[in-house]
Amino acid sequence: MANNESLVALNGTQISYIGHDCKEIPEFLGETYGQFARRLDLSFNQLRSLAGLKMFTELEELIVDNNLLGNDLQLPRLPNLHTLTLNKNHISFQGRCSALLEHLADVTPSLEYLSLLGNEACPNQLVSPDKDEDDYQRYRYFVLYKLPQLKFLDTRKVTKREGMEAQERGAFMKVVKPKPEAVSYAGSESHPLPYSPLPRGSRDPMTHKGVFAKCRYIYYGKHSEGNRFIRNDQL
Repeated sequence: MANNESLVALNGTQISYIGHDCKEIPEFLGETYGQFARRLDLSFNQLRSLAGLKMFTELEELIVDNNLLGNDLQLPRLPNLHTLTLNKNHISFQGRCSALLEHLADVTPSLEYLSLLGNEACPNQLVSPDKDEDDYQRYRYFVLYKLPQLKFLDTRKVTKREGMEAQERGAFMKVVKPKPEAVSYAGSESHPLPYSPLPRGSRDPMTHKGVFAKCRYIYYGKHSEGNRFIRNDQL
């Protein structure tokens, strides 16, 4: 026990257990610090589950950045938790992410600050160069629709107008990344088009022949812009 406690950084009610590559929350953390800890930092581990949090009944801040947490994340009920950072985990908008947000709304009713930076779910331009500001804003609307009590999301304060927009449009703003095999490129050799807008005889560039001819018909209209290109002796 003494050796384990030497790995813990303790500062009043703030507990840090960082960078120990643990795959689950050690039991001694809850047994020793769970009753009085207000802030818990478990960053830079290999956590896939947070089941060990059931002992931390008074927790107000939870930092679990740089772990292996996914959409199946489950938390015990933490009524006092107001800050949760899940940066750089394996959370995406594929599958059960909606369920995860609904789960957070249920078990963390006091949550005001949430950060998901570095996850596939968060299309931030700093970590996702193929995304733009519109993608990020749609993501914010969707998260705020599920968690309307948030005051901060990632690094940006939630404005009153943004919150109203989220409740009106957020349900339709889920950002989904298409699967690679579902993406097709029209006209490529591997995905040829089923039709061609060109006549059959001109589809092959090797046998294509251009045709030049002189029209033998003369337009005699008097109320057309074409009159400007007709000589006087042709009227």
